[in-house]
Amino acid sequence: MDLNADLGEGFGIWRLGDDEALLGLVTSANVACGFHGGDPSTMRRVCDGAARRGVAVGAQVGYRDLAGFGRRSIAYEFAELRDEVTYQLGALSAFCQLSGTRVRYLKPHGALYHAVGTDESQAAAVVAAVSGHDPELPVLCMPGSMLAQLATGAGLPVVAEAFADRGYLPNGGLVPRGTPGALITDPDEVANRAVRIATERTVVAVDGTVIPCPADSICVHGDTPGAVSATELVRASLIDAGIPLAPFA
Repeated sequence: MDLNADLGEGFGIWRLGDDEALLGLVTSANVACGFHGGDPSTMRRVCDGAARRGVAVGAQVGYRDLAGFGRRSIAYEFAELRDEVTYQLGALSAFCQLSGTRVRYLKPHGALYHAVGTDESQAAAVVAAVSGHDPELPVLCMPGSMLAQLATGAGLPVVAEAFADRGYLPNGGLVPRGTPGALITDPDEVANRAVRIATERTVVAVDGTVIPCPADSICVHGDTPGAVSATELVRASLIDAGIPLAPFA
């Protein structure tokens, strides 16, 4: 099983999360590319740290929305979103090259992640950007989403992702942020959910129903309160359950 976290989301003098600690725990790092978070120096620092530890680097692309942390919906024309995703991929690729590594996958962030679950135009724009940049680059996303369908149709590798620290709706979607049950902050509960996803490929939704949750990568958010302690426990619990941890890419 792959264990991923969102990293490099601070910029300037603002720091968000403990990138160094999380790099010692995860197998894949979703690195912010400067649009929803991150800046050039942060991108280079995280790429350097990931390369030293053998952690796979993924481009976490988002809306051009630093003020809203990429969590506000934005209506984009197809070409504009395609080009902005391409821009972010190119920026992170440059820093990866300097660090002796490469971009190993792409994952959308925040509002874009949710939009490409159902919005065909935005999902197609992301697929077009990935295909133009590297037609063999995997896309990390929710299984069954519009992005997963279009990426598969375009011949891109698709990797199913699940969230140990986010609440699920009975239909398999995520509970919207800002509503009850959206975030799970108790480390024991987060770890138990991760083990269940890895071993049973199911998750308990907010209404108590058990729903399918096929995944090859489990995400723990780096900006969630107590993210490091939760990720430590998730990692230890998966290993104790006999689940080998390794990057998917």
